Amino acid sequence: MKRRNVILTIIAVFLLVAFLGYAQKNLDMYVVRILNVCAIYAILGLSLNLINGFTGLFSLGHAGFMAVGAYTTALLTMSQTTKAQIFYMTPLIKPLDTLSLPFPVALLMGGIMAAVVAYLIGTPALRLKGDYLAIATLGFGEIIRVVFTNTQSVTNGALGLTGIPAVTNLWWTFGMTALTLIVLISLINSSYGRALKAIREDEIAAESMGINLFKHKVIAFVTGAFFAGIGGGLLGNLLGTIDPKMFNFIFTFNILLIVVLGGMGSLTGSIIAAFIVTIGNEVLRFLDESMDLGFVVFNGKVGLRAVVFSALLMLVVLFYRHGLMGTNEFSWDAVMNKKFWLRPFTRKKPLAKGGTRP
Repeated sequence: MKRRNVILTIIAVFLLVAFLGYAQKNLDMYVVRILNVCAIYAILGLSLNLINGFTGLFSLGHAGFMAVGAYTTALLTMSQTTKAQIFYMTPLIKPLDTLSLPFPVALLMGGIMAAVVAYLIGTPALRLKGDYLAIATLGFGEIIRVVFTNTQSVTNGALGLTGIPAVTNLWWTFGMTALTLIVLISLINSSYGRALKAIREDEIAAESMGINLFKHKVIAFVTGAFFAGIGGGLLGNLLGTIDPKMFNFIFTFNILLIVVLGGMGSLTGSIIAAFIVTIGNEVLRFLDESMDLGFVVFNGKVGLRAVVFSALLMLVVLFYRHGLMGTNEFSWDAVMNKKFWLRPFTRKKPLAKGGTRP
């Protein structure tokens, strides 16, 4: 059984690599862009699921960490000539005005900077619980956006950054998604991961067992922020231009939607939901445009796509109130046994004495 799973995994990885190689060279640029966004959203969903799903915290500051990673990576990869051109109102501070690093180093620095900011924010904020923590982290995200808008000599203010090298491709996005998944699986299956789940279930019981609540919350918060910064860096170098308005609280809610739809506490569920949400939004784009069907003309309305997509998501949440995957993870055993969608909370209770259900 284990050997079969290993073989199937190797085959799946080989097919994925072959598809990425074909897609990068042969598919339309629009399709490639959508696949890149899907993978970036998967990274963001995985990182937020670690905080909200596995640790039980309610954080709404993910857009702020993305902004930190995106701006750091962009500034470190842009050429000196490009920086001089876009910072024409207020010169860029030293040494950023002349500093230019390779993309992998800049991306790593973007994640580290997001993690440092998360530690500075999390040290006081993680002493709060529930809705209070959500409000505090939401406020942080808005503060970051306002700060970036007004720091002309670092972020170019409301004008944002343009001319960012378009380095991000399918190899980077899917490779970082795989790396994020491997790191988070290793963390969750370690003693730290079991402690995080204990905190999620009952903080008082976890503390009575000797678990340092604050320490483990900070670990989850900082790790999630690190990968959010990585996702932000990939997104900035994919789009080629960023500005503070991109990273508003709606962005965080979109990532939270992916986590809820996939299942709070399911890593593979977040990946599946990221593809569903991203591709679904693009498939329904025709609702915003007029269509001539021959026998009738449909006048599209701007925003109708969001209404229909939201209604469909509401139906999914109603019928799968724990998300598509619940707390389960994808496994070959489940696929072979045709129990891929069976979740623990759907199991029936055992019969009571006398043969009747309680």
